[in-house]
Amino acid sequence: MPGENLSRDEARERAGLLSVDGYEVRLDLRSAVDGTPDADAATTAAADAPAAHEPAEPTARESAEPTAPRTFRSVTTIRFRCSQPGASSFADLIAPSVTSVTLNGTELDPAAVFDGSRIALDGLRDENVLTVDAQCAYSRTGEGMHRFVDPEDGEVYLYTQYEPADARRVFANFEQPDLKAPYRFEVTAPEGWTVRSNGEGTLTDGLWHFAETKPISTYITAVLAGPYHCVTDSYRRTFEDGTVLEIPLGAMCRKGLARHFDADDIFLVTKQGLDFFHDHFDYPYPFGKYDQAFVPEYNLGAMENPGLVTFREEYIFRGYVTRASYERRATTILHEMAHMWFGDLVTMRWWDDLWLKESFADFMGSLSLVGATRFTNGWITFANNRKAWAYRADQLPSTHPVTADIRDLEDAKLNFDGITYAKGASVLKQLVAYVGQDAFLEGARRYFKRNAYGNTELGDLLSALEETSGRDMAGWARSWLQTAGVNSLTPQATYLGDGRIVELAVVQDAPESHPELRPHRVAVGLYRRTPEGELVRYARAETDVAGPRTVVTELAGAEHPDLILVNDDDLTYCKIRFDAASLDTLRAHLSDLTDPLARALCWSAAWNLTRDALMPARDFVVLVLTHAGRETDIGVLQMVHAWARSALHHYATPEWREHGRWLLAGNALRELRAAEPGSEHQLTWARFFASVAAADEDLQLLRGLLDGTAKIDGLQVDQELRWAFLEPLAAHGAADESVVDAELALDDTASGKRHQVRCLAARPSAAVKAQAWAQVVESDALSNALVEAVIGGFAQPGQRELTAPYAARYFEVIERVWAERSIQIAMHVVRGLYPGLQGDRTTLDATNAWLDAHRDAAPALRRLVLEAGDDLARALRGQACDEAAGRGGWAGPDSMPAWPGRG
Repeated sequence: MPGENLSRDEARERAGLLSVDGYEVRLDLRSAVDGTPDADAATTAAADAPAAHEPAEPTARESAEPTAPRTFRSVTTIRFRCSQPGASSFADLIAPSVTSVTLNGTELDPAAVFDGSRIALDGLRDENVLTVDAQCAYSRTGEGMHRFVDPEDGEVYLYTQYEPADARRVFANFEQPDLKAPYRFEVTAPEGWTVRSNGEGTLTDGLWHFAETKPISTYITAVLAGPYHCVTDSYRRTFEDGTVLEIPLGAMCRKGLARHFDADDIFLVTKQGLDFFHDHFDYPYPFGKYDQAFVPEYNLGAMENPGLVTFREEYIFRGYVTRASYERRATTILHEMAHMWFGDLVTMRWWDDLWLKESFADFMGSLSLVGATRFTNGWITFANNRKAWAYRADQLPSTHPVTADIRDLEDAKLNFDGITYAKGASVLKQLVAYVGQDAFLEGARRYFKRNAYGNTELGDLLSALEETSGRDMAGWARSWLQTAGVNSLTPQATYLGDGRIVELAVVQDAPESHPELRPHRVAVGLYRRTPEGELVRYARAETDVAGPRTVVTELAGAEHPDLILVNDDDLTYCKIRFDAASLDTLRAHLSDLTDPLARALCWSAAWNLTRDALMPARDFVVLVLTHAGRETDIGVLQMVHAWARSALHHYATPEWREHGRWLLAGNALRELRAAEPGSEHQLTWARFFASVAAADEDLQLLRGLLDGTAKIDGLQVDQELRWAFLEPLAAHGAADESVVDAELALDDTASGKRHQVRCLAARPSAAVKAQAWAQVVESDALSNALVEAVIGGFAQPGQRELTAPYAARYFEVIERVWAERSIQIAMHVVRGLYPGLQGDRTTLDATNAWLDAHRDAAPALRRLVLEAGDDLARALRGQACDEAAGRGGWAGPDSMPAWPGRG
């Protein structure tokens, strides 16, 4: 058998053969706790059970652990039908051992039917019953049943995470989204633990029984267990026909975070979201209760398990954070809630149509955020932050249409990307502008009702939207969903002698690799400076852009603008370009724009120019120095800071970086001192200052803020900010191991441990880098969260000489890492340790050489290396642009060699 991967063809064949009536899953989780008879028994059963089959060697993608993994007992009964009696198929299970397999009353030999990832099923009947008794492994990678031991109090916490296909690490199943079924879970857990699953639970004689679910896919089933802190509430709604819907609400976190847990705000956003979606979807929430659990060492932002949504616990804020942090949490809550309809109630047939849930949830998350909560500027964040993710992904050599070609599960894992989420959501925003919001939502309502508890493809949605909008959705889908790449829109104006516009056109371009010119519904805004110095819009026209050049007739005769902004109000998905006069206006007056969305769009456009080697990195840094201090939207400011760091470390010529860093640090310190005491702007500038501080006097100030010998009026240096100040000190050799360990003693928590590990790996020492490398490459002892922390500390922009020896070693080990580790850890290592910070042609040549020599490597691994190489090639083009600017000339990006991975 082909192992853990599952191909689309295999899934299609199995779905044509089988249908599932239901699952009964019994889990015994008492082995999670040390020093109990159950833990000892479980370990013994995993190692010594005479009836168990253990694969002789680790299967592909599993770590070869030096000792037997800690396991729990999992007993699954599946009732299913077969359309071709006598046929053969398989069930999925990844487990250290299987004790017994019973098919239709016949005991099968586990050694004969189980290969480590699949259970062969032969001689199937019309109606079948399969029972599998297995020892499944607890996870430290965030995949399957994750086990976390809290360093603060020694308590053990469990939760599951499956998407796209890790439920098979917890119970035997048919692991594909279109074999939906109802589930009944039973869980035995240590006494006193809280246990949750998708359905309502009751505890009887030490056994948790959970109500049967509606038909759902394997990847959204869930179990959570441990001494979680729980808060409850309820949601009530009376519909027009008099029926009443009551939804029990729960919110959970580790006990150690209870003092920081603002459950009231979480419930507020939850209720606002439920009101919004009931108002607009005309389909009552279908899954009973609504629990939301914030869990440790989580790989994702959140997961839409119906009735038990899981979130990364970093959404519980241990210190002072900005409004942008609360907005991000609210957006995530609403994104996951939208999934209850888009994804859980109606699910894509295969991962090709992942966008049917993720793009919709991303769009509806922002739509409901603005329409139902206090975060009414949510579309600014979407334009400035979310779409930046899409623009980057859509210019990589691995870009793909929104409706992707997903050949197998490894493809699926990598397609949770900026295309599927942010570009898809942007395209839906464009669709709403195209057909109108009412028609769009009515189409969604029909889609839910026709396909409830079923599986769909692109055509199912398009047919509903065609009915409600009267538009030809096939043509729109071909342009926007079935082609890749991002268009650029540039204004082109001619003027009369008195300055009035004769003709204003929008010129559309596309890259050679993806030449599709799309229909765009856009607004074009004209801006001019007022006597008071403000830059305000005085004219606007909406038009449909099609083809290479579109004339905006409505703006003929308008007075001469200082700035022409194409895609004003952010209606479409495109890269905004400027004419020369508009760009000059922005250089001098970007911060004079009074409209925060227009300002955000201009910042984003300037960053795209920098990434495309059309604006020197030092010019972008000057733009930040000149205008960031007046940016009022805190989320935009944080994004601008991130772009400034990237411009400095990747796109600026190496000879200018020290000077650029000095400029940014000096500017940040001035803004920090000038900010309103105690404000979120003060906090944001403090964090940015720490991230670019390098000079002795800057590091001395950070040290003083930590030990109390220095003060900045109003700045509260809480524990999270202390770690933010300590990392640059460690990275510059100004804080040794004893200082870092002393900080951990003040914050001996899970969060503190992650920060400590990162700071230790950041120290400027060859021995430190060797140890960090060994911890993540040569050992699998660390959990997923600590692997990320070590990698984050290892890769420091100012330590290129220390990490240079690992560039060649990276290409020597990545294929082995991919084969031996879980896909999540392998992705962390392959992405995080890529030597892109070397920023040189030698590293790019080594990347090309590896790709040429490893054409048969796993496609997902090749994709990650290809993407990293493309980022480096783009950075080198940016450095050439910046170098030329330093000399006084730049021939444009075409003067740089092309990246072979493109096209």
